[in-house]
This record gives sequence, C-alpha cells and structure tokens, in this order.
Amino acid sequence: MLHETSSIRSLLLAGPAGRLEALLNAGSPDATHAAVVCHPHPLYGGTLHNKVVFHTMKALNHFGFPVLRFNFRGTGLSEGEHANGIGEVEDVRAALDWLEREFTLPVIFAGFSFGAAVGLRASYADDRVRTLIALGLPAVAVEDRLYDFEFLRECAKPKLFVSGSRDPFGPKGKLEALVNTFADPKKLVRIEAGDHFFEGRLREMRTAIEEWTRETLAVG
Repeated sequence: MLHETSSIRSLLLAGPAGRLEALLNAGSPDATHAAVVCHPHPLYGGTLHNKVVFHTMKALNHFGFPVLRFNFRGTGLSEGEHANGIGEVEDVRAALDWLEREFTLPVIFAGFSFGAAVGLRASYADDRVRTLIALGLPAVAVEDRLYDFEFLRECAKPKLFVSGSRDPFGPKGKLEALVNTFADPKKLVRIEAGDHFFEGRLREMRTAIEEWTRETLAVG
C-alpha cells in the first residue's frame, strides 16, 4: 500500500560545522525505511530545492518513507563554509545520525551529482544504510574535480545508477565502464534524451527510482 504524504517539517540539524538547514517529508506510521537525499554542487547553485532532489524525494516518499533533504554547509541557512567535498561527507553522516535518532529504521541513500559522490562515500560502509541510489554520477572530471569511486568495488549493497543519455558528465561508455567495476548487485538505467539535470525527463527518472525500489525492497 502506498502512503505518499505532503506533511513537511523544517529543521536545523546539528552538523560538524554548525547547524544544517533541512526539510523532512513525513512518512507513514508503518514505514519500513527512512531516506536521505543529497543535493548537487552548492557552488553551482545546488540546494535541497533542486528539481532532481525534489523528484527523488517524491519517489521515495511515495512508499511512505520519511525523507530528509538538507543543505550542505555554507548553503542556504546551513552554517559553515564549503569544504571541497571532504567536510560534506561529515554533513551526510550528521544527517544519518539524525535519522537514526528520529526513526531507528534502515536508510536508503540517494544523491544527485556532487551529492551522489559525497553521499556514497559517507554511506557505502555505514551499516545503517541498506541501499544506494546515485543520479547523474560524474564519471569524468568536472571542472577541476575528478571523483574516485574505488570504494564501490567491494560494496555489496544494492545500488541504482540513473543517468541521462545526453549527460556530458556520464558519457556513454565511460559511465558503463565505471559501473561495471562496482560490486553486484547493481543496476544502471539510462534515461533516453535526458541531460545531466533530466530536463523534461524527470518523470522517467522518478519512475526508474520507484520501480527499482519496489523490486529491491519488495514494497508497494
């Protein structure tokens, strides 16, 4: 049974560099999982209100899961300063700590672009996190940033990767080759004609998340 809810709480979480601005979309009383969704690069306009982040939240909240979105340090009302993806890993861990205290449920991690790269590093070895969802995973250097995903070679958690077929940061061949190095179980979904931000293809992206979640967690 599906329990999507529109109840939203505005929060300030205790983070390692100060308070983190967050929104929680409430789940159902019988929720089996909680989720956290991480936004793209804050120096390029990424916030918790990003469209990809919002639609990912909707896809997971569709199953009655409480879903937490937060702004990385130095973004929106979050305190601190951007820390080049290093300190942001600790921000994700602070969000996981809050979810554990609030719900004591297994967690689904999801992140978009920079949020995927940072959040995967925080989540892959965290026993509280059971499944991993990466949207627009950067498979090539972005500006001066080259992300390393070597740690996923041994990560046996279920993993979903969703990318647009026209995403310049996940070009055909490059992304497939990268994902092939990761441990099973894993699934890569290419959204036809989608760009990095899934412009005009957000419905398809959301459907991919819902179908994989339903199959992987046997919900809905």
